[in-house]
Amino acid sequence: LNFTVLVPIVQKNINMESKHLALCVKNLTVEINNQKIIEDLNFQVKKGEKLVVLGPNGAGKTTLLRALLGIIPYTGKVVWSVKNTSYLPPNELMQRKEILPLTVEDFYSLKNIRRIDVSQSLESVGLDQGLLKKRISHLSTGQFQRLSIAWALVDNPDTLIFDEPTSGIDIGGTETIYTLLHDFWEKQNLTLILVTHDLSIVWEHADNVICLNKTGLCFGPPSVALTTENLKKLYGVGVKYYTHKRNV
Repeated sequence: LNFTVLVPIVQKNINMESKHLALCVKNLTVEINNQKIIEDLNFQVKKGEKLVVLGPNGAGKTTLLRALLGIIPYTGKVVWSVKNTSYLPPNELMQRKEILPLTVEDFYSLKNIRRIDVSQSLESVGLDQGLLKKRISHLSTGQFQRLSIAWALVDNPDTLIFDEPTSGIDIGGTETIYTLLHDFWEKQNLTLILVTHDLSIVWEHADNVICLNKTGLCFGPPSVALTTENLKKLYGVGVKYYTHKRNV
C-alpha cells in the first residue's frame, strides 16, 4: 500500500476560465515506452460534479488519474482549482496484505488527526471503534474499503478521486460503497471523480461520463454520451445496456 499516494494532495488555487470549474484538461497525451496510452484528451469537471471515467481494462483509466495528479509525465494542460484532493489508487485491496502489521489506529496516526475525529470518521462509514486495535490486514474487504473512504475524507477534502472503489466486493457491498460516496457527496459538496468499467454505476451516480479507450470516445451526461454507437466503439459489438435511476 503506497501511503505517499494516499495522502491528500494539496493544489494551489489557479485562475481558470471559469470559477465554477474544479479541473480543466486540454490535449492531454501520455506516452510510456514510446507507446501512447492516452492521446489528445479534453474535458472539464465542474465543482460539485460526479464524473465517472468509463472504459474496458487497459483503456488508460488509471494512467489518466496519475497524469491528472502529476504522478507521471504528460503533455498538454491539466489545471486544477481546488484546495485539497484525496486520491485512493487501485489494487490496495490486494496489497494491504503485504504491508506492515498496522492497526486501524496506526493507520490514522499517519495523519495528525484528533482521537474524536477518528471516532467520528469510523462512525460515518458504519465502522465500530472496536476495530481501532485490529490489524488492517485482518479486515474484511468491505471493512477495508469503508475504512479507505473514511480515511480519505477525514481531512475534509473538496475533491475525492477513487480508482475502482468496489474492486473485489460483492454486489451488495458495491451498492453500499456507492451509496456511502453519494451521501458524502451530498453532505460535503464534494467533487467526485470515479474510475470504473461498470455501466450501471454511470447511470446511477454520474453527472458526466468520459468514455475512454486510449482516446476520448465520448464526454457528457450519460443520457447523451452513452449511445449504442459510442458503446460499440468503447467495448465492441454486441453491447446492450439498461438505464437505471437512483431512488431518492
